[in-house]
Amino acid sequence: MKVKYFSDTDTALIEFTGEEISETREISENIYIDLDGGGNLVAMTIEHAKANAALWEFSYQETPFQNRENAFPLSEPPA
Repeated sequence: MKVKYFSDTDTALIEFTGEEISETREISENIYIDLDGGGNLVAMTIEHAKANAALWEFSYQETPFQNRENAFPLSEPPA
């Protein structure tokens, strides 16, 4: 994954994969997603990034793998 910021246009480009882009969809006035031929996310463009994505406070955190069944239970066990 790559995050590029273009200060001259206040635009952020987040590239998730290097796949060829087949389609671009407008999600909102300032957010666009690029999809590959299978409909998978390739990239996201955020215009006016400082205001729309709090880009001035960007950080990255990788968390260790957790057993997903125990991490987010759908309901409480019976009492």
